Amino acid sequence: MTGVARDVVVVEVGPRDGLQNESPAVSTAAKIEFIDRLSASGVPVIEAGAFVSQTWVPQMADSIEVLAGIARRPGTRYIALVPNERGLDRATDARVDGVSCIVAASETFSQRNTNTSIAGGLERAAAVASRAVAARLSVRTYLSTSFGCPYEGPVPTARVCTLVQRLLDEGAEEVAVSDTIGVAGPGDVRRLLDALVPSVPVGALALHFHDTWGMAAANVLAALEYGVRTFDASAGGLGGCPYAPGATGNLATEDLLYLLHGLGRSTGVDLDRVYEASRWIEPALTHVLPSRYVRARTATHQRRG
Repeated sequence: MTGVARDVVVVEVGPRDGLQNESPAVSTAAKIEFIDRLSASGVPVIEAGAFVSQTWVPQMADSIEVLAGIARRPGTRYIALVPNERGLDRATDARVDGVSCIVAASETFSQRNTNTSIAGGLERAAAVASRAVAARLSVRTYLSTSFGCPYEGPVPTARVCTLVQRLLDEGAEEVAVSDTIGVAGPGDVRRLLDALVPSVPVGALALHFHDTWGMAAANVLAALEYGVRTFDASAGGLGGCPYAPGATGNLATEDLLYLLHGLGRSTGVDLDRVYEASRWIEPALTHVLPSRYVRARTATHQRRG
């Protein structure tokens, strides 16, 4: 990120969180090209794969080949999701710049998503963070279901605050507070940040929104008021959650950039190139991309054509 002026950091999660739920399988070559196109846009962080069970997440089975094949752009960090120390070993072999872990804020979701309790998830994340930091890898942890759980409903703010602090204390450089099923609105974001910001460094917080109820962009606006400067997004709005029935895609990178650039915020990311990358991967999917920006811009071009 050296030499690029930006006051908001966009973490591109499309190649992992976006593609992992897609069926049929996207080819290794297509994933590599997709990531290379996103790299060319200037996005500073790309979650390029995941070293997880191939049985449960077959779309990520080729992550080591993908990371071996991409053209690594100076100024972009390439990270991967790892659920445990075995995943960390594989990610290290793939020469990642950093790793991400997942801990749930809901007990039921934790058991169904990672086959362990919240306490077990914390132990796994701490073990990964300790070794990753020693290996000079960056560490971020997703705190999933921070706003709501598909099985338990609303998640207590006090629990989220406690877990964020615990994750930071145990080695995470950044915690991505995540609205996994997309139920939060700006009021929910403000209530949580009212409780969080006085007790943890705002620079250690990222926000990860899904757009199930169309509130993701409004939630970003609310978070900006508190000084949050890192947001996850997925090119084209790819994504979802197999454990959250009805959940749609992540906040689209194009929608986020359109919002931020319209506010005069600098991201260092070329919106046109992200749009082109999303349009390039779309034929490999079985559905149209949900990004409002992509759909509107594509329709405008087709009408003019």
